[in-house]
Amino acid sequence: MRRLEALDGLRGYFLVFMVLNHLVFTGGYLLVKVNHQELGFVQDAQGFVFLSGLLVGMVYAGQMKKRGYEVGAAKVRGRARELYGWELFCLVAILGLGLLMAESSTFWEPWLWQLADNNLSFVLATATLLYQPTYMDILPQYIVYMMVAPPLVWLCVTGRWHVVAVGSFLSWMAVQFGAHLPLADAVDRGMKMIDPDLALRAHFNVFAWQAVFMSGLVLGALTTTRQIDWDKVMNPRATGLLWCAVGIVVFFMAWRLGRSFDVLPQSVVERIAATEIRGEFSLLFLLNFAGAAYLVGWLMIAGPRSEHPATRWIGEALHWLFTLSFLRLIGRHSLHVYVFHVILIYLLKGFDHHYGAFNEATKTLIALLAVASLALPALWREWRTNRDRTAVAGQARTA
Repeated sequence: MRRLEALDGLRGYFLVFMVLNHLVFTGGYLLVKVNHQELGFVQDAQGFVFLSGLLVGMVYAGQMKKRGYEVGAAKVRGRARELYGWELFCLVAILGLGLLMAESSTFWEPWLWQLADNNLSFVLATATLLYQPTYMDILPQYIVYMMVAPPLVWLCVTGRWHVVAVGSFLSWMAVQFGAHLPLADAVDRGMKMIDPDLALRAHFNVFAWQAVFMSGLVLGALTTTRQIDWDKVMNPRATGLLWCAVGIVVFFMAWRLGRSFDVLPQSVVERIAATEIRGEFSLLFLLNFAGAAYLVGWLMIAGPRSEHPATRWIGEALHWLFTLSFLRLIGRHSLHVYVFHVILIYLLKGFDHHYGAFNEATKTLIALLAVASLALPALWREWRTNRDRTAVAGQARTA
């Protein structure tokens, strides 16, 4: 149970830092610098996407194993429809708020482009997921992944996870060498035939970022079907891969800090920038994420069983952090909290435009209140769930 709670806590952790990273204040703010992404090239979206894939693999592989492929596939497709519904909800909510807020087309224009003026072509392009406004671009990739997930989960359930892993890697490789560009150009040209101002806009390349989601899906499916024993894989006495992960994390940390503190030569900074292609999840991000994910996973699973007191302490500290009740609460309802966070960030952008610039103390207070407010949709969902359960139990007693 502790491990499942920790997964919810991890999702909650990434949601907290999404809010802090997405908040925009005039002149910036200092609290955002207290952030794990300042120590490398591992960011919230990567962890959030990976955990989503992990839970998809765990949940739906179990259902397919017990009830068959069609039952599990139907539930996956139903989840995809739910995600699409919430994507449309975000669109309608932002457009509606834009009509109520003065000058919204001015302060939202960098995020929405002509969608800020309720341009019908942009509205339709957003509804078809071809045009993705800022901060509304994670759900579209989930929808795509969920649509293709059923046969991939089934391959893992039936022991053919290697096919999924190899296919995922080849898809990621294809993007790194530009194989997706002709398709992207063709879609972009087609959109411009409808409206010359339209453009394909999707920060997360689904053919590249699927590597994060699918790696989680494979590991989740293997976990549920007991094709992998994490206590054996994460053996506290087998530290070869651990030290490789530590080396990778330290390597990227050095480059990140060197750039942040301006101690690297300009030629080195330019080389790093050339390889830092977040939208296509370039090799820099892939390696850093793989190293950090293994390191954190090892510390949480093997750390508490280690012979070294410092390692045990770190493992227990991570368990304490990721089982905090607030993080688990918002992590249990991550979809609704994510949607709430999108609308909140847009509202606070308008608040800053009309009432800023704020001093540092006020910015920090607003940021902390924004994080605390993530509990609102989660508590609402908990209340509805408990109410429905009570109603069902009452009907059962009176039947």
